[in-house]
Amino acid sequence: MGVVLLLVVILLQFSVSSALNSLQQNLDPSPFPADFIFGVASSSYQVEGAYLSDGKGLNNWDVCTHKPGKIVDGSNGDVAVDQYHRYLDDIDLMESLGINSYRFSISWARILPKGRFGDVNLAGISYYNKLIDALLLKAIQPFVTLTHFDWPQELEERYGSFLSPESQKDFGHYADICFKYFGDRVKFWATFNEPNFQAILGYRSGEYPPFRCSSPFGNCTAGDSEKEPFMVAHNIILSHATAVETYRTKYQKEQGGSIGIVMHCAWFEPITNSTADQLAAERAQSFFMNWFLDPIIFGKYPEEMTQILGSTLPEFSSSDKEKLSKGLDFIGINHYTSYYIQDCISSVCEIGRGGSKTEGFYQQTQQKNGVSIGECVRILRPDFEWQCVYPQGMEKIVTYLKERYHNIPMIVTENGYGEPNNPKLGIEEVLQDAERIEYMSGYLDALSTAMKKGADVRGYIVWSLLDDFEWTQGYRLRFGLHHINYTTLKRTPKLSATWYRKFIANYRIYNSKI
Repeated sequence: MGVVLLLVVILLQFSVSSALNSLQQNLDPSPFPADFIFGVASSSYQVEGAYLSDGKGLNNWDVCTHKPGKIVDGSNGDVAVDQYHRYLDDIDLMESLGINSYRFSISWARILPKGRFGDVNLAGISYYNKLIDALLLKAIQPFVTLTHFDWPQELEERYGSFLSPESQKDFGHYADICFKYFGDRVKFWATFNEPNFQAILGYRSGEYPPFRCSSPFGNCTAGDSEKEPFMVAHNIILSHATAVETYRTKYQKEQGGSIGIVMHCAWFEPITNSTADQLAAERAQSFFMNWFLDPIIFGKYPEEMTQILGSTLPEFSSSDKEKLSKGLDFIGINHYTSYYIQDCISSVCEIGRGGSKTEGFYQQTQQKNGVSIGECVRILRPDFEWQCVYPQGMEKIVTYLKERYHNIPMIVTENGYGEPNNPKLGIEEVLQDAERIEYMSGYLDALSTAMKKGADVRGYIVWSLLDDFEWTQGYRLRFGLHHINYTTLKRTPKLSATWYRKFIANYRIYNSKI
C-alpha cells in the first residue's frame, strides 16, 4: 500500500470512528427495557445455499434464478453465503455482537420437499435442530419465520400455490410440523414475511416468482394484475389464520411462545396538507399494509378497499371469520424508507405506482418539488431511488400502528441500509460504512421517541447479519454488518458491527444500573 493511500485510509478511519463515537453518545438507551430484543436477521434462500443438499426439494426461487434474465446480475442462491455449512461460525459472529436474538427463516422445501404430498425430510429437521440448539448455547433466542418468499415448487406446479385455497392446507400442515419439531425451543414465530410485497411483486408487477401480471402493469406470459393479488392475499391471510389456530389449540399453552406476522411497513407522507392528499395517504396504507393486518386483527378488509374494489375483494365466510378471531400476538415491522403520497382520484396518475383503481388511486413518489424525502441510495440507474433516509418515518409508522391496532405489541423485525456493491472500492473503504451507522442511529433514535410516547415495541432486529443474495438484485446490494467476499465467502466485520456491539453493551450497562 502506498504512503498516500495509507494516510487516506488512516484519516478515513479516524473521521469515521469519531462520527461513530458521537452517534453512540447521542443515543439514549433508557427507553429500551431490560428484556428488549436486539437482534440480526436473515432468510433461508438468501444465506443458506446447499440448494439440493440432504434431501431438500426445489423451491420457487431455485427455479426462477436458473432462468435467464430474472436476476439483474445473473446470479442465484445455490451457494449464497453458505450458512448451511458455516452456521457455527456465523453464530460466533452473532455472539461477538452481543445480540440476544437471531431472526431466520426455515426453508419450506428443506422440511417438505413435496409439500403435504411427500414425507418430512428428517435431514432438514436435523439441520434446524442443530442451528436452534447452537443459538441457545450462546444465549441467542431463535426468532423463526416460517416462509420468507419461498415455498416448494411442487405446490406451484400442482395448483399455483397461493392462487388456490389448497395452499391453506399446505401451509397449515407445514406450520404444524415446525411447531412439533422446534416449538419447545422457539418462542417467537412469524408466519409470513412481507406478504404484501409478495402479492404485489409476484402477481401485480410480475417482478418476483411466479412472475404473473397483465398489461399495463407488466409484461408477463400469464396473470391478471387486477384480480390475482387479492386472491393470493386472501389465501395468505387464511393460511396465517390456519397456522395461528393450530398453534393456539395444540402448542402454545405448553410451549409458551408467541406468534405474529411480518409486514413491509413503509411510511406514507401526504405530499401536501390538503384533505385529498391526506386521504390518499390513508388509502395507500390500506391498500399496502392494512390490506393484511385489518382482516387478521379486525376480521375484515379496510373500508377504503371495500368502497373502491367492491366485489373484486374475496369475502370471508363465517368459518373464516372464526379462524381469524385468533388474531396474532405481535406485529412484525420491516421498515426501511418513506414516500410522499399524492391523491389520484381527481387526476390521472401512473399505473404501477398506486395510480389505478385496484392500487388505491394514489401516486407514490420520493420527491417533492424536485427534492427527495431524504438522502437516497441509488441503484441500477442514476434516477432510481430505492431507499431514502427519513428517520422520522420510523416514529410515524410505529405510532400509526399503535393507534390503529390498539397498541398490539410490535417488533421491528427488519431495519437496515443497503449500499450498492462497488467492486472498484478497496476492502478498507467498504468496511468503513459510516452511512449505515448514521442510518441505524437515526432510526433507533426515532424508535425510542415512539416508545417514550407509549408504543409497545418489544424489539429491534437489523437487516442483516451478512451481505447476502438480495432477490432480483442478486449480489448488487450489500446490507450486512459483515462484509462477504463472494469468491472466498470470508466474513469481515464492518464498522457498523462494532457500533451495534457498543450500542447493545451500553444499553446493558444502563439497565444493570437501574
